Amino acid sequence: MSKKTYPMLINGQTVLTKKLMEVINPANGQIIGNVPEVDSSAIQSALTSAEAGFKVWSATTPAERKGVILRYADLLDENSERLISLLIEETGKPQDNAEYDFEMLTTCLRFFVEEFERLDQPVLHDPDGRFLHYMLRQPLGVTVGFLAWNFPLLNIGYKLGPVLASGCSAIIKPSHLTPLASLESVYLLKEAGVPDGVVNVITGSDHEVAKSLLESEIPEMVTMIGSTRGGLEVIAASCTSIKHFSVELGGNAPVVVYPDADIRDAANKIIDLKFANSGQVCVSPNRCFVHESVYNEFIKCAKERAKSVQMGPMITDKARQFVLGLIDSAKANGAEVICGGNAIDGNGYFMEPTILGKVSTKMDVATKEIFGPVLPVILYTDSDDEIALANDTPYGLAAYVFTSNLSNGLRAAKDIQAGSVCVNEPHYSVQLPHGGLKQSGIGKDCSRYSIAEYLTLKRVSILM
Repeated sequence: MSKKTYPMLINGQTVLTKKLMEVINPANGQIIGNVPEVDSSAIQSALTSAEAGFKVWSATTPAERKGVILRYADLLDENSERLISLLIEETGKPQDNAEYDFEMLTTCLRFFVEEFERLDQPVLHDPDGRFLHYMLRQPLGVTVGFLAWNFPLLNIGYKLGPVLASGCSAIIKPSHLTPLASLESVYLLKEAGVPDGVVNVITGSDHEVAKSLLESEIPEMVTMIGSTRGGLEVIAASCTSIKHFSVELGGNAPVVVYPDADIRDAANKIIDLKFANSGQVCVSPNRCFVHESVYNEFIKCAKERAKSVQMGPMITDKARQFVLGLIDSAKANGAEVICGGNAIDGNGYFMEPTILGKVSTKMDVATKEIFGPVLPVILYTDSDDEIALANDTPYGLAAYVFTSNLSNGLRAAKDIQAGSVCVNEPHYSVQLPHGGLKQSGIGKDCSRYSIAEYLTLKRVSILM
């Protein structure tokens, strides 16, 4: 594909600025396109456009919105081959991963249309029988969304789905590392019948310029997918007015493998999730606690499974160097490289799938979010409290437990401090709420719990 410029979308129009930014294919290091660096003028235009777009879109009926959204999903499907190809170029994803990324966008659009229809607006009991009380849900307003680079279309689906179904409007900023497929996908909005200004997409890498979005009093809600540090900065910058927040932030997901688990099954499932998207997944296993009685068996099974892994590149060489640094630090402090551990020579940002044994809980590789293809395995004994080990982190996004003992599974589900706990198999879908506890964020993506965040909850009382 020849290098081209992909403009922003503001008020239904494509917009360029004086300064452009290059987008790099991480699989070969080549420039594949340019996008604008958003400036203050474009941001102000996006704000006023979203404000006007909200007035139009929120006034439409749910049935009208449903028709437009479903047409949009159909248009995306008609353009799927082109969008998936572009997604592969900007992320380096394997074909099946890119197809999943794309399909989650259309799945989210269709799901949230249906979920909106299932939301209740309950009638409340009046003790004296004098009033009719009911709860009224209405669109919240303008939302601002900052998205991560690892699943560009999935992430935009997590936000566009509830925004469009609820009647809100949005200003979305995809990551400057992977903005191309997101831009191409929103160019289809007008053809689907979405009014101008309802969805505005800006691009850029200058955080200071983007801060004016957050400092504005126009947005009612700020949502993001990213690091905990980034989330703190976003929330701090937004405190010029009262706003709603839904932020999915960093993680340090524990896995607990009990001695009664099916060890080969556990190793296979852990490895498959760990090395999915080259380990660049927010819910990726980050600390694998294995009981001493099955430690050697687990290491053997995990190493065998890792041989069959096929991965794309890491997103940047900087990200790869960070992960290689964690490996070197762990080795220097006594960790054992079971397999992998090296960068792969070539133009892209590839590295080997890596398993580390003899890891301690104090090593950087066990305390920091790796966001790369490294599985640290930590031995625990009967004298250890495996739940306390799992909870020994400021993060609480996801956790995994493998056991054949129901009591172990239920205790872990109750006591591990994470937004989701999966027992014996990782499982995620748009129907299930996704979000963290502790420093991993507030609010939810996916499920009815997400769309409820884009709606006000108003009590109405009528004297009868």
